[in-house]
Amino acid sequence: MNLSLPEGSQWLLALDLLLVLPTVGHILLHKRDPRSAWGWIAVCALFPLFGPLLYWLFGVNRIRQRARQLLGAEAAGHAQHQAQTQLFGDLPAAASQELRELVRLGGALTGRALTGGNRITPLRDGDEAYPAMLRSIAEARQTLHLASYIYLGDACGEEFARALAAAQARGVRLRVLLDGAADAFYRPRASRLLARHGVTAARFLPPRWFPPLLHLNLRNHRKLLIADGEIAYTGGMNIAGYHRGVGGQPAKVTDLHFRVEGPLVAQLEEVFLADWQFATGETVPAAPAPAPVVEGQALARTVTDGPNEELDRLLMLLLGALANAHQRVWIMTPYFLPTGTLIGALQSAALRGVDVCVLLPENSDQPWMNWATRNVLWQLLDRQVRVLERPGPFAHSKLLLVDDYYLQFGSANLDQRSLRLNFELVVESYDRRLAAWAAAHFEEVQAVSRPVSRAALDARPLPQRLRDALCWLMSPYL
Repeated sequence: MNLSLPEGSQWLLALDLLLVLPTVGHILLHKRDPRSAWGWIAVCALFPLFGPLLYWLFGVNRIRQRARQLLGAEAAGHAQHQAQTQLFGDLPAAASQELRELVRLGGALTGRALTGGNRITPLRDGDEAYPAMLRSIAEARQTLHLASYIYLGDACGEEFARALAAAQARGVRLRVLLDGAADAFYRPRASRLLARHGVTAARFLPPRWFPPLLHLNLRNHRKLLIADGEIAYTGGMNIAGYHRGVGGQPAKVTDLHFRVEGPLVAQLEEVFLADWQFATGETVPAAPAPAPVVEGQALARTVTDGPNEELDRLLMLLLGALANAHQRVWIMTPYFLPTGTLIGALQSAALRGVDVCVLLPENSDQPWMNWATRNVLWQLLDRQVRVLERPGPFAHSKLLLVDDYYLQFGSANLDQRSLRLNFELVVESYDRRLAAWAAAHFEEVQAVSRPVSRAALDARPLPQRLRDALCWLMSPYL
């Protein structure tokens, strides 16, 4: 029996081996997640010649390399040194050892100091946030820096575009940064809307065919507005009309944003300028940090995470906060697909007597996310974690409250996209007054929410359970 390969196939096999061997070597050395590594190895095995090509086009994280080149290791090292030398400068001398450990963890992960003298004001929905933001745009004298993941070309987008154009006309230096994938997806495109008003917007990692750049998963999910380096707004809110009520009806999507004054503004602007440099190549000197607000009591720090980072900053900080909890861990998030590590930390906190409560929207704007989430909730319910579903409108708010002093807010969801793929920004705050406001907000929402029970999950019909499990299986890509 002749087992020899047809003429020409030997060369194809040799070429495939030449491509596969170095590709598999690169996968083994550079992929941190074994599931991702196995997946790409399988692609290389199942698709001769094309598998390695797909990996080198879409599987290599060039974002981290480019970010390091633009941002530079020296600046990061300097920031790390500054954070360590100023770490406890604003922390009360009577602070507990556990609190100091959490502050130390944040400093070690971020390279940023905990700043005091900040005033942080929560704003509900676009009805409160947008007028304040537009007023700051109208009052700006020197610079305006705006970053938004979603910027819709609706009446709300037009209002912001007119305000930005008016600021530019009176001599304010504008820098507007849009996520490239979101700008390409949503119609009418925000970049074109702004251009009609004479405002040029830079795009963060816009998709392109040549040279190929199709990293649709690597999104800049941060939301920032900074006026004159003195006032900043951040949180989870996009620029879209669905965040505002119409005709006496509530907003279709409810969310929270925060106005920030004090030294924390400089950290937020530093993040924006780094993203701006990444997207445009332009280096912009940072403005001096604003003076502390006299009546500001919030100790706060900016935390960023993204695929350009070596450490899973947000996840590690979450784990540290959960480990320090004694009374409660209350979480509000629109999308909840936690890693196994985070599930274990929530279970552990609940089992040692901490009141752990996860608040989710009853109906998501992405129903497959709800389906995938239902496949994992039993792991929490079986370990004394409370899970509540909030009735409509869809809640896009993201909050983490620990005990009566620690609050996290920002752009990050508790799913694998936010924790691994997106460029995210959150603020961690040590402020009992802000924590008390957050606790009251949680209690208000809990009062109208429905508890999820293990019995209800088990009662789902088999087709629903299979659907939910299939969506969970696809959760790294949702």
